[in-house]
Amino acid sequence: MTNEYHSKSQAEPQDKGPHHDHESGPAHPPVSGRHASMTLIVVAIVVVALAAFGILKRHHNDEVLAETTQQTAAPAVIAIPAKPGAPVDTFVLPGNVTAYTDSPIYARTSGYLVKWYYDIGARVKQGALLAEISTPELDQQVAQAQADLITAETNASNASVQAERYKGLVASSAVSQLDTDTLVTQAASTSSAVKSAKANLEHFKQLQSFEKVYAPFDGVVTARGVDTGQLINQGAANELFHMQALQILRVYTNVPEVYTASIKRGEKIALTFPEYPGRQFQGTLVRTADAIDPSNRTLLVEIDVDNRKGELMPGSLAQVHFKAPATGQTFIVPASALIFRREGLRLGTVVNGNIAHLIPITIGQDDGATVEVIAGLTASDKVIQDPPDSIIEGQQLYVESPNQQSGKPNGQQNNAGGK
Repeated sequence: MTNEYHSKSQAEPQDKGPHHDHESGPAHPPVSGRHASMTLIVVAIVVVALAAFGILKRHHNDEVLAETTQQTAAPAVIAIPAKPGAPVDTFVLPGNVTAYTDSPIYARTSGYLVKWYYDIGARVKQGALLAEISTPELDQQVAQAQADLITAETNASNASVQAERYKGLVASSAVSQLDTDTLVTQAASTSSAVKSAKANLEHFKQLQSFEKVYAPFDGVVTARGVDTGQLINQGAANELFHMQALQILRVYTNVPEVYTASIKRGEKIALTFPEYPGRQFQGTLVRTADAIDPSNRTLLVEIDVDNRKGELMPGSLAQVHFKAPATGQTFIVPASALIFRREGLRLGTVVNGNIAHLIPITIGQDDGATVEVIAGLTASDKVIQDPPDSIIEGQQLYVESPNQQSGKPNGQQNNAGGK
């Protein structure tokens, strides 16, 4: 009973009673129509704002993408102002130094070299004996020519005596006129044979005189091409010696056409040489070609320089310093800025901030690294340092400053370098 009672007592609290069947949720006030409308309007405004924001953001992204694409497609260039040139136009040109007289010496007769007397570097006077050639065949030809001359003279003497004798006998009709005329003609022909034999002998004697090779002028032996016992052939196939006169040297250089009007004969020209740094030699402009070379539009000029001290050598390179009055404002630009087109020489500049403009120019001095522009460029122009080969007039460019590392926007170079 106790267990039954305990069970009942535990079950009783679970029995709620009949009054719990009629319970309901908490009471709420009724929703008005004005409040619902305001809620819908706010929701609509939020939806429209979100949609507009998305559209504007997409449009902005498209514009940024288009601008970035256009900037990326445009070639990156560096544009700098042109450097003004000097008001007094001083220009330096390379010059080739040559001897005043330069002569190769050949043999005029064939034989064997018996002896040579001067080697390279020897200073010789005009008429000095340089070498001797042995010509035994030529000596025999001289002897033969001498014998032929004696024979011709003997025959001519006999014919002359016979002709004179017959002339005396024909008057008395002791001999015929025909025989007399024959002997007179024979005397004349033998006299001509004597002249021919003499000329032949002189010919061989002249060849024999070339057995000795003499210096044709005062100068220096700069080359020796033979040695004792060597076979010598007549003609230009075998150079025996090479001589140069070094008392005065000639310096040849090509002056651009734009400076030819200032070139005057007799003016003093400063010359410098790599072997004498810091030192100047003075030369005199003695002559010009008086004609412009159509292949490079330059004028060939000759400058003579005194070299009696023997300090300078032919074949060296000289720097020729010219001074000319400036014809106008000039500018110095890098040689890499030049654009070579079919229509002529052009220079790339930047206008309106980032637009390419190609201008025709006229250049003066060109030292390889920089070029002097004497016409076509103004002080306000910004010159493209290294224009791409494909650049055209009116092309849009991406212009960067000289110290800017990245060649494109948005740090593309830095990103690439960090990989």
